[in-house]
Amino acid sequence: MGLVLAIGLTLFTACGVDTPASSPSSPPPPGTTTVFTTLPRPSSTTSAPPSSAPQQPPSSQQPKTGKVVVLDPGHNGGNAGKPGEINKQVPAGRGKTKPCNTTGTSTNSGYTEHAFTWDVSQRISQALAAKGIRVVLTRQSDTGVGPCVNERAAIGNEAGADAVVSIHADGSNSAGAHGFHVAYSAPPLNAQQGEPSMRLATALRDGLRAGGFPTSTYLGSNGLAPRADLGGLNLSTRPAALVECGNMRNAAEAAAMASEEGRQQYAAVIAKAIEDYLAGS
Repeated sequence: MGLVLAIGLTLFTACGVDTPASSPSSPPPPGTTTVFTTLPRPSSTTSAPPSSAPQQPPSSQQPKTGKVVVLDPGHNGGNAGKPGEINKQVPAGRGKTKPCNTTGTSTNSGYTEHAFTWDVSQRISQALAAKGIRVVLTRQSDTGVGPCVNERAAIGNEAGADAVVSIHADGSNSAGAHGFHVAYSAPPLNAQQGEPSMRLATALRDGLRAGGFPTSTYLGSNGLAPRADLGGLNLSTRPAALVECGNMRNAAEAAAMASEEGRQQYAAVIAKAIEDYLAGS
């Protein structure tokens, strides 16, 4: 694919998920994007950075599938400024607690994980909504704080999501570390964390690999990483997986993530993988 040719065959590696205070009185129709959050909207003096992602077509032009996907863009742009909020302990499943959230990582040149995940998630959302799939985002901008991992999980649960996909990127300094991996909760804590989540993780792995992205050289096996320590996955009662798109400390992957072309490529293959999963569910 064009992106792979541009940066060579040694390409892509990867890096936390949260409940609304209340649901809307009536759910929007399929083919729309909804943002659930427990946090107040940023003030009018704070605005999200402009996105170069294509605009979503009007919902009236979209077929209706009845499917719901929750997209969880990792971290948030305001986390670093509120250490007291993001360091508070919250439930993380399996009888454990962990910090509400983290700041995420960045490339060596300073392009942040939270900006990458926000941009890619918007692009995925637009692609899915264009196919008549209702999309719910766990955060409303890239300038807020949180939500906490338990709140992100609850958003997916309350939405009755057919799939919950958390988007991240990693920051490993291990020599030669690159490639993506897809995490899922293991051992499963409920039926949805079993076969459905495993099938979702596998669809995402297969889609990224088919799109030209290599699997991780340093974490997981064959692009899949069973995890028992991720609160957003542990607390989910819906099929859920977390994609670590690549390693932001790897020069080739950092260049891809920082480019519009690279982010569009990630979004396109992830959206297609989600569609493939939904078609078989």
